[in-house]
Amino acid sequence: MTAPTTTSAGRPFHAEHPSATGTSPLRQVSALVRRNLTHIKRQPEMLTDVTIQPVMFVLLFAFVFGGSIVVPGVDYKEWLLPGIMAQTMTFSAFIVAIGLNTDLGKGIVDRFRSLPIGRSSVVVARSVSSLIHSSIGIVVMSVTGLFVGWGIHHGVLRGLAGYGLLLLFGFAMIWVGILFGSALRSVEAVQGVMFTTVFPITFLSNAFARTDVMPDWLRFLAEWNPISSLVQALRELWGNDGIPLPADSALPLQHPVLTTVIWSVGLSAVLAPLAVRSFVNRTRD
Repeated sequence: MTAPTTTSAGRPFHAEHPSATGTSPLRQVSALVRRNLTHIKRQPEMLTDVTIQPVMFVLLFAFVFGGSIVVPGVDYKEWLLPGIMAQTMTFSAFIVAIGLNTDLGKGIVDRFRSLPIGRSSVVVARSVSSLIHSSIGIVVMSVTGLFVGWGIHHGVLRGLAGYGLLLLFGFAMIWVGILFGSALRSVEAVQGVMFTTVFPITFLSNAFARTDVMPDWLRFLAEWNPISSLVQALRELWGNDGIPLPADSALPLQHPVLTTVIWSVGLSAVLAPLAVRSFVNRTRD
């Protein structure tokens, strides 16, 4: 008989059925990912946040506000797309937070506890499915961008490197979502708290406007914002950056690829233990 898996909380996740035979963690995660993605298949409106919303942002900023925003050396629509993609990947935190909180609120996670699966499988599966969810949005954004004049000018490898950075940063944002989704008690609370924190941070960056024309204090905050590093890295990798940055730009924008990697790894290292601890506390009797 296989012994039940013991969690970091020191308690079997499926203690109610100690005789159950456990499956491999990979199989548990893949089954839960399929379950999460089946919801999208049956309710395609769940994709509006990564399909219609980003496209709406592109059209609004490119054709309504874009005429009054000048970026030397490049068309604003082309300069804008990396910012919209970075914003979409940042919002993956919303997706995982709402999905996890909904499962907790409806007792789905309690149901999982009666199954021979590990507590960590629930968190990992939610992370993977959210990353897939956001990646669908990036594909939609890329196709939309081609229609409005965006393109990748520095070859396939640098293009793929840009997409890789997006996924790496999205992985870090997922831990933000797990932390909020586990700590807050309702979907309404998740939406309210995350909307008032994550949403403004995406605008306090170089995603939609140049930082060198901002007031000094605002420019400092914007250029040290990790989203700005990601956006600048994408623009440089894809050739959408126009003229070189001013010489007095902050260090993260001078080395955006390396800075984005450091931010992503650092945020994951700090937030992952906090998020897992919050989830364990929430699911502990």
